[in-house]
Amino acid sequence: MSRVILFNKPHGVLSQFTDGQARATLSDYIDVPGVYAAGRLDRDSEGLLVLTDDGKLQARIAHPKFKVAKTYLAQVEGVPDGAALAALRDGAVLKDGKTRPAKAELVAEPDWLWPRDPPVRVRQTVPDRWLRLTITEGRNRQVRRMCAAVGHPCLRLIRVAVGDWTLDGIDTGAWRDA
Repeated sequence: MSRVILFNKPHGVLSQFTDGQARATLSDYIDVPGVYAAGRLDRDSEGLLVLTDDGKLQARIAHPKFKVAKTYLAQVEGVPDGAALAALRDGAVLKDGKTRPAKAELVAEPDWLWPRDPPVRVRQTVPDRWLRLTITEGRNRQVRRMCAAVGHPCLRLIRVAVGDWTLDGIDTGAWRDA
């Protein structure tokens, strides 16, 4: 029987167990031998990271050919209009090619949101909004690059779901078995 762990990765934590530069890693939060991250979540992103001891499951989650949906909440600079949302839904054009179509919608700021350390910079003259984005690939910093490509850089990025697994009920820095 394979083990699956759902971890709510805080901002500033690497999606690996070791680091030669004394930065925060998974080993600062998870003391379970033999599990590895299925995919990655950038150091400056937060939210759901799935870990498992099953190599085949790890590959199914992480490899783009399996098209596992990953859902994010993105706090973006500015207010995306219909054209920006359509561009995300059609597939944003990035330097490494066009992305697969994404689900994209404006949403309210989540009422369950924890404070981020360090806080997101706030600019008095530039509004921000929240988007819910679901993608089925996992290019390097893809959601951040997609938002920037349509003129709305990410200020904060939180992954809330991977496939059927969700962040629900997991505090930042905490984990549970799936």
